[in-house]
Amino acid sequence: MPDLSYLAAVRESYDTVAADYFEQVKPPAELDPLSRGMLAAFAEVVRTGDRGAVADLGCGPGKVTAHLAEQGVSAFGIDLSPAMVALARQAYPDLSFTVGSMTALAIEDNELGGILAYYSTHHTPPTLLPIVFSEFHRTLAPGGYLMLAGHVGAGEHLRPTQAYGGHPVSFESYLLPPDRIAELLHQAGLVVTARLVHEPGEGAKRTVATFLARRPERP
Repeated sequence: MPDLSYLAAVRESYDTVAADYFEQVKPPAELDPLSRGMLAAFAEVVRTGDRGAVADLGCGPGKVTAHLAEQGVSAFGIDLSPAMVALARQAYPDLSFTVGSMTALAIEDNELGGILAYYSTHHTPPTLLPIVFSEFHRTLAPGGYLMLAGHVGAGEHLRPTQAYGGHPVSFESYLLPPDRIAELLHQAGLVVTARLVHEPGEGAKRTVATFLARRPERP
């Protein structure tokens, strides 16, 4: 059995910082043009594909889930942190938010038209990413899309001691090279159709990569 003990540290840390996270993290409408553009492109392809709802995995307090809904996408959120889910339910009572883990989604095979993993996979140890990406492939309908975005690097392993309001945290972050992420998505059976690497600038400290991938219509 894989060692999933890291999930407890991630859950506890985000429960601790939830309120400050909600206040400090920008809503999608205030993001940079490239980030807004990729979210808009994702919303368009899943909306026009009409293969099922979109799961925002690692949804946090639901700001991006709500943004997708405003774009006409049938979206719901899942997060590991009960405190984050409680904030999302309070802020967006018309949307569905549940507690869950990307390592074992309570979603049927082939159910989703899309998956959004927005800055939500970097706490997963690289050796366990195949489990997460396999769940993405399993739950996506044939032809369904994944958008994955997050910080990337040269394989750095970060161990922050505090975050969002100075609260102590115990999660870890893994900044993989974009090519390695693309390789792992391919190994999971997903085809990368677009990739954007956004270099640091204008206050951004780290490189960000955004991937648009699709589950093939046929094996």
